[in-house]
Amino acid sequence: MNRQKFIKRTFWGLSGIGFFSGLYSWQIEPFWLEFVKVKMPIKNLSRDLVGKTLMQISDIHIGNRFDYHFIINSFKKAREFNPDFVVYTGDYVSTYKDEVQYNKLEETLKNAVKGKAGTIGILGNHDYGRNWSQSAVADKVSEMLKSNGINLLRNESTEVNGLNFIGFDDFWGLNFNPEKAMNSFDKSKANIVLCHNPDVCDLNIWGNYNSWILSGHTHGGQVKPPFLPAPMLPVKNKKYSAGQIELSNDRTLYINRALGHLWQVRFNVRPEITIFELTNSG
Repeated sequence: MNRQKFIKRTFWGLSGIGFFSGLYSWQIEPFWLEFVKVKMPIKNLSRDLVGKTLMQISDIHIGNRFDYHFIINSFKKAREFNPDFVVYTGDYVSTYKDEVQYNKLEETLKNAVKGKAGTIGILGNHDYGRNWSQSAVADKVSEMLKSNGINLLRNESTEVNGLNFIGFDDFWGLNFNPEKAMNSFDKSKANIVLCHNPDVCDLNIWGNYNSWILSGHTHGGQVKPPFLPAPMLPVKNKKYSAGQIELSNDRTLYINRALGHLWQVRFNVRPEITIFELTNSG
């Protein structure tokens, strides 16, 4: 093979690889849902909760950038697991644009996965509209969540069947007050914190909290080159990408990779719904 033919074949070969990689990242992986199963040892967990399941769904991002019916179909698949608890960790919409977005969200929430024992939610930054500064958008999203059976926590806590959920409002939003939320922390209880943005884990607000923190926000970067860190993460602490991370004071952070997308592109970061099996850590 002469030099000219080699260059020509190499060019077309690389072009083909690029084309199919782009097609995969646009049309396949963004809709290739993964159910991730994780053991969740919790201090002070009552015996009757051992073996129960807690499902985390995060960042559904209903808007105009991808077909929201993917979220509805994912909810239908998730319901087959019949979870005991379901938590939603924020960003139900992409940045608010028009009333059509609310209509899509309403249709989606009518199909929301519910826990047999309880269904809890918190807000994310996108739920506060443009520049995370539109309280009317947050109030509207909150109203829709509550009317569809999701118990929304905004710097509050609620105890459900012996499991104490502490819900932070969003770090970048208008109502962030973790100190208020942590006022209800009781170390003798079985506790879980819901916190959309994992950067909050580095703030000096935790006291002697020593249990799980469930977050979203990062989407795992959505695009992650093999063997390399995700190049684009919307967090200050770049170790907060995805999955389970052990923190100081015996805290455990779990970052869900998101079910929806800001943009319809994913590579090596499949959309995720997490299913935790509750165990007693002793």
